[in-house]
Amino acid sequence: DVQLQASGGGLVQAGGSLRLSCLVSGASVEDYAIGWFRQAPGKKREGVSCISNYNNLKWSTDSVKGRFTISSDNAKNIVYLQMNSLKIEDTAVYYCAGAASCTHDFDSWGQGTLVTVSS
Repeated sequence: DVQLQASGGGLVQAGGSLRLSCLVSGASVEDYAIGWFRQAPGKKREGVSCISNYNNLKWSTDSVKGRFTISSDNAKNIVYLQMNSLKIEDTAVYYCAGAASCTHDFDSWGQGTLVTVSS
């Protein structure tokens, strides 16, 4: 049974940084794809970034490229989302999820962590 626990959200001013963590248990981040998603109030959930170490793939949506970086600590089984140059429009609940690959359906989800970017 794969479990994911997201943490690291908080309140930050525009232009600031936060690092989200996704602790994975029941699967190894070396052979399981982990994605970050977000859902802003009144909006649909969107994919933000994904990493699959077994085929060296990293993907990020255009709106965060150059600002967000996904990485993993395989020894700790944690996937990080480093978020720099945060914008007000990045405000959302962020979720991490797991799948067989970044293009498969994500079938294991963690609880969300709220990121609020203020002006």
